[in-house]
Amino acid sequence: MAGTRRPTLADVAERVGVTPKTVSRVLNEDGPVSAATREKVLAVVEELGFRPNLMARNMRVGARDSTVGLVVPDMGNPFFGTVAGGVEQVVRDRGLTLLMGSSGERQEAEHALITTFLARRISGLLVVPAAGSDHRFLRRERESGLPLVFLDRPGSGLTADAVVSANEEGARTGVAHLIAHGHRRIAFIGDRPATLYTRKIRQRGYQKALQEAGIAPDPALVVTAHDPYAAGVAVRRLLALADPPTAFFAANNFATLGVVPALAEAGRRDVAVVGFDDIPLAGVLEPGLTVVAQDPAAMGRAAAEQLLARLDGDRSRAVTRTVPVALVPRGSGELRPETR
Repeated sequence: MAGTRRPTLADVAERVGVTPKTVSRVLNEDGPVSAATREKVLAVVEELGFRPNLMARNMRVGARDSTVGLVVPDMGNPFFGTVAGGVEQVVRDRGLTLLMGSSGERQEAEHALITTFLARRISGLLVVPAAGSDHRFLRRERESGLPLVFLDRPGSGLTADAVVSANEEGARTGVAHLIAHGHRRIAFIGDRPATLYTRKIRQRGYQKALQEAGIAPDPALVVTAHDPYAAGVAVRRLLALADPPTAFFAANNFATLGVVPALAEAGRRDVAVVGFDDIPLAGVLEPGLTVVAQDPAAMGRAAAEQLLARLDGDRSRAVTRTVPVALVPRGSGELRPETR
């Protein structure tokens, strides 16, 4: 056997002097083998460093793998990294391994990645849906018993478990906080497309806070930005209006990462900001950044726990669990508008 080749089942069988089927019986504990033979096989397995091909075995016998698949839109977004950490914390305690991949917020890539995971016969699937995705293609898998939980955003075209943040309540609270500090010209910077679940629901919370305060909404103050650069461009354009906003509600962490530097570059320390979702070093800015903080780790844990409950046989109706958010005042959301 060449030193660079991975040892196979046949290599183990040849070294012990038994058939490959006997080695398989020992490793899978699915047939009669003498204690002496079992001991020899396990010793050679250890000596050669043989690792069974669990994926091939599971496909052969129709069993599920000891893995859970997680699909997120963006690996580079710290929010989804923290979600994944929460998921892994729970599934690891059950002896399951987490497989993770990114859709790049594209429906085709999401579909392809899910198909790859399903080919491995994963034990469960967690998906943060890409914008505009249709999940009807998963109906047969759901009917066959595959545990499926959507994260951060509900799925489309398919009834399944979901775990989301309190998006509307959080946005309403954040905007109401700005209103309570005297602001009436409040800009909303949201993700794209405008139909994206989190964008749509947070904008609804923004509009509800304005309505409750008797403030007429101004469409010119509602803009779209998918990344920090676009958010910064939007800030500069809004500040140039004849009647500019005195406050910004940044509806996601990437928008916040564009709003804060743009205001600093413009020397506008008088403009209030509330961000949806916390960001690193928010507390050391001057002033500190006021946010509506999500709990992505709790979202990941809740989704994983729901998935394991389904794996353990829970056949009750699909549920949507909502993870609370919290307003964290640090200074930027407490600035009052200057008198003109």
